Amino acid sequence: MLRYMLERIKMGTLQEPSALTARLQNTLMSYHSLDETEWRVAKKSKDVTVWRKSSEEFRGYLYKSQGMVDDNPNRIVDYIRPGPYRLDWDSLMTAMDIIETLDQGCCVMRYTTAGQLWNIIAPREFIDFSYTTDYQDGLLSCGISVEHEEQHQSYVRGFNHPCGWFCVPTPDSTTTPAQSLLTGYIQTDLRGMIPQSAVDTAMASTLINFYTDLRRALKKA
Repeated sequence: MLRYMLERIKMGTLQEPSALTARLQNTLMSYHSLDETEWRVAKKSKDVTVWRKSSEEFRGYLYKSQGMVDDNPNRIVDYIRPGPYRLDWDSLMTAMDIIETLDQGCCVMRYTTAGQLWNIIAPREFIDFSYTTDYQDGLLSCGISVEHEEQHQSYVRGFNHPCGWFCVPTPDSTTTPAQSLLTGYIQTDLRGMIPQSAVDTAMASTLINFYTDLRRALKKA
């Protein structure tokens, strides 16, 4: 896991990101290979399931979400990773800027999120390293927060421990429309004085809404 190195990842050390991308990818692969008995259902809708388990990175939960999305992996991940589409459809995200572009598929971004649960959870700011790579016949887009001194006073700085999205075509994806299986792993330390029950409610609901917003955006495009 990446726990021993999290607080040491600074923007100035990312000029040669290959070591970080390898460790980050291996960490996400380890989550993806966990036995299903290690997960407990946190929330379920008609077409998305969210599970959780205790995180090994901080005193919170690692969440897993999974659902089918009508489109091919390349287009789906284009809407998820940092770029021109994400801010247009993600109802939780209020701003996003790419601070630095590194190697192909790598960048550092700053983004902010809206308040949640009647502002019990105030708006948050994150500075994340993002990496996208091939995975099987699809893609993996993953990330982790990095240290950055500049901080907006109106936001609490949150921290994303290793997180990511696996997107692979279904066996019958040659049909029209194409269909892909999208699986996410999220472990966000929101920081600040927030009741744990509020965090748990917000995280599971946010992941359900993520799929709803993404599907709607892809259908409209």
